[in-house]
Amino acid sequence: MIKLNLIAALLFCVTLASCQTPTTTTTTSTTNSKKIMETSYNKTDEEWKKTLTPEQYEVLRKKGTERPHTSALNDNFDAGTYVCAGCGTELFTSTQKFDGHCGWPSFDNDIGGGDRVKKIKDLSLGMARTEIVCAKCGGHLGHIFDDGPTQTGQRYCVNGLSLNFKKLDKDSTQKK
Repeated sequence: MIKLNLIAALLFCVTLASCQTPTTTTTTSTTNSKKIMETSYNKTDEEWKKTLTPEQYEVLRKKGTERPHTSALNDNFDAGTYVCAGCGTELFTSTQKFDGHCGWPSFDNDIGGGDRVKKIKDLSLGMARTEIVCAKCGGHLGHIFDDGPTQTGQRYCVNGLSLNFKKLDKDSTQKK
């Protein structure tokens, strides 16, 4: 029984680490403070704190990670568009979303083929990964992995806190 519990705990830790981002990063100062995401979006740190919830600020600006299975967007499969919670840029569509079984919203591609989501090499936590950020505001979204079940073979593992959802208006689809 103890071995079974130990194996279950180990599997949980491995699953959790598959989409984790570091909550701290190295800074040029001697303090242990977290480095704020640099961006050309021209918002000060104080402006970001006024427009984002503390949880969104931690994820988008400090590269934090929300706990798995806590975002309502993880189980949302309504028709619509997922936008950056920081700047409103359209990033993903509901047709690109799938159940990644990892506890975070998962997508197989981004809108625009790479001009809205920037990919950055991430060597933190002793592993090589690709971080994804909003190309407009630099907000941390999550990571991309090459284990997706769709034709692209990719899984954009995204913090739900970094997104807002715009549900597709039924009237707009009927008028077309």
